[in-house]
Order: sequence, then C-alpha cells, then structure tokens
Amino acid sequence: MTNILFIVGSTRKNSFNRQLAKITEKLIAKYASNNCSQIQVSYLDFNDVPFFNQDTEFPPPDSVSRIRSEFSKADGIWIFTPEYNQSYPGYLKNLIDWLSRPLKKNDFSSGTSAQNKKITISGVSGKSAAGNSRKKLSELLTYIGTDLFFGEGTGIALNGQSFATDTLSLTDENLEKLHMQVLEFLRFVKE
Repeated sequence: MTNILFIVGSTRKNSFNRQLAKITEKLIAKYASNNCSQIQVSYLDFNDVPFFNQDTEFPPPDSVSRIRSEFSKADGIWIFTPEYNQSYPGYLKNLIDWLSRPLKKNDFSSGTSAQNKKITISGVSGKSAAGNSRKKLSELLTYIGTDLFFGEGTGIALNGQSFATDTLSLTDENLEKLHMQVLEFLRFVKE
C-alpha cells in the first residue's frame, strides 16, 4: 500500500486548492485502478497545531506529535498552496516550521519529520498560477532537506468563471499537466 498525504494550505472549506486536491485524488484513484495498485490518499488536518514556540517545543503538543506521526507514515506528500501576498500562507509555514524541528530536544542530529520526505507541490491562484508561492515553498522545502520532486510543481491560474462560480474550472492543458505530475510523482514515490 502506497500512502500519499495531502496538505491543503488554505483553511477555506471550499478553497480552490482543496478542489484541486480532490481532482488530484480522483486522478490518483484512476491511476491505481488502471495499474492494479493500492494507493491511499489522506488529508492532513492541522487546524489545531499551535504557533511554533520554542518554549513549548518539548514535550511537543499532542497535535504536533500527531502530525509528525502522519507525516512519517506517508510515502509521499503533496502540498496544495494558495498565494497570499506573493507567498505561501503563514498557516502552512507554521506547519513546516514544526515539521522541520529536531525530534529530540537540543539534538539536531536526531533528524526531523520532514527530512528526506518525497514531496511535490501544486497551487491555484490568480494570474500568477501561485507561481510566487510555489517558488518560495520549493526553496523552503529544499532548505529543510525534503526530497522535492517536480521543482515548483504545477500551477493553475484561475479564470473569471472560477471566481464567479467558486468552482475550480480546469482547461484540458491544466488537466494534462496535473495528470503528468500524478504519473511521475507516483513513480518517484515508488523508487
């Protein structure tokens, strides 16, 4: 069984990035069916993770222990990021801060939950197609030692229809890029 953990960097219930994650989940299910593979997709719930504070780092809060456990069990991580003021949201940055910290107090050789994890990125935003947030997020993920796949990943630029209906509308080109990312990331995860 291959476990893929989705992280949606937006708290909005019907966010465009959550919609993109759902579309990606369907593409993964189709891939699994066509290739007789067992792939499980789950979503990381990190609404209860407190702001990072070294004073409360050890012992870690229960919510942090839980996300670290879910992270460690995943074979691959897929982050869906919006773009806020030309960057990724603070909500997502806080999660990554926790995951990048050492697992043992004052022991930076003990490793982190994020270290060497296979990760890919996608993002939905306005005209930029979340390009700024994907670029900055890829720099951060590389810095903390993840095994980043597909560089800045796939970006989707929202059109007027999506904004008007609050429904993500993908072009054939968008779907093809996302489909390729699914195929190549699943191969990468299985290596």
